[in-house]
Amino acid sequence: MTRQVQDAYIVAATRTPIGKAPKGVFRNTRSDDLLVAAIRSAMKLVPNLDPKAVEDAIVGCAMPEAEQGLNMARIAVLLAGLPNTTGGMTINRFCSSGLNAVAIAADRIRVGEADVMLAGGAESMSMLPMTGNKPSFNAHIFEKDENVGIAYGMGLTAEKVAAQWKVTREMQDQFAMESHQKAIEAQKSGEFTDEMTAIEVVEKFPDLAKRDLAIKTRTVNLDEGPRADTNLEVLAKLRPVFAAKGSVTAGNSSQTSDGAGALILASGRAVKQFNLAPLARFVSFAIKGVPPEIMGIGPKFAIPAALELAGLKPDDMGWIELNEAFAAQAVAVVNDLGLDRSKVNPMGGAIALGHPLGATGAIRSATLVHALRRHNLKYGMVTMCVGTGMGAAGIFERV
Repeated sequence: MTRQVQDAYIVAATRTPIGKAPKGVFRNTRSDDLLVAAIRSAMKLVPNLDPKAVEDAIVGCAMPEAEQGLNMARIAVLLAGLPNTTGGMTINRFCSSGLNAVAIAADRIRVGEADVMLAGGAESMSMLPMTGNKPSFNAHIFEKDENVGIAYGMGLTAEKVAAQWKVTREMQDQFAMESHQKAIEAQKSGEFTDEMTAIEVVEKFPDLAKRDLAIKTRTVNLDEGPRADTNLEVLAKLRPVFAAKGSVTAGNSSQTSDGAGALILASGRAVKQFNLAPLARFVSFAIKGVPPEIMGIGPKFAIPAALELAGLKPDDMGWIELNEAFAAQAVAVVNDLGLDRSKVNPMGGAIALGHPLGATGAIRSATLVHALRRHNLKYGMVTMCVGTGMGAAGIFERV
């Protein structure tokens, strides 16, 4: 059978609110349960779609072990009520896992291997620490100086980017404050409503006085991270946490977080068959490697590569979701590429909204496709740096 190259369209995109880790609203909520909620919500957005048409699910997770292990993608698909015929694969490219999941799902459609795919990401940093429960570095990493950067903590790599690209503490704090300000304003104006799946959190605890089990239920429909009280004076008082004389603080770094996102992708044939309304077309995706010790600069190389594949220029982008792993690397990328700051994270980024690692790419993809439609913009990009020295970028087109 001859397979034809075809377009891949996003026909549904949603995400959960992002909770703070480790003591936030989702501290006792499993990431696969968040993913199940996102998948169910995404399916409700396309009522005409026959669930049996969903051929496979690609889900990103940066720490796929313990509560996030055992191929979370397949388990979540089944728990969400999709038929047994829908497959599931969990992938890991650290912070770009969710975006990479979207790209893989799109590629399956574009080469004609599938007509309907599910893509997403999920992460609980409350339940799984950043390096997992049992980190074990290969000893050969430390035999050569050029490989030692693999073992660097992310904060230390941000310090090296800040030094090399001359991003001052003041520049980082200003960027961080603006992230919170933009996020708060977006929440107030309801900018996140279209992309959000509200989560009902049920907590059970013993009531010793009544000798009974008390149940408390609350609905979470906003990201927990944005702070209206953040200002330059507050940020300036925070001490560096990764280097004694450094400039990277908890205030100008992304928040550890919990969350999930899910998107449904379809071919043009499936769009017609099920009478679906495309939100966007997936245009291109690129990964580029950089030295591990300056991993934060990765988007500087991934962005031009994704643009070249798409035949587009930076000015063609109407909206850019640049993951704010650290203000140091975000500022360095923006300055080095000469990006239009008004187009970068107009509703705030990970410093305010949070960064649930493997889920972030899917979450920000949901943010982007809805933002393009609300603001009548044609092209947008999701991009981020990736641990061990990589950058990723994906381009979407409103249709």
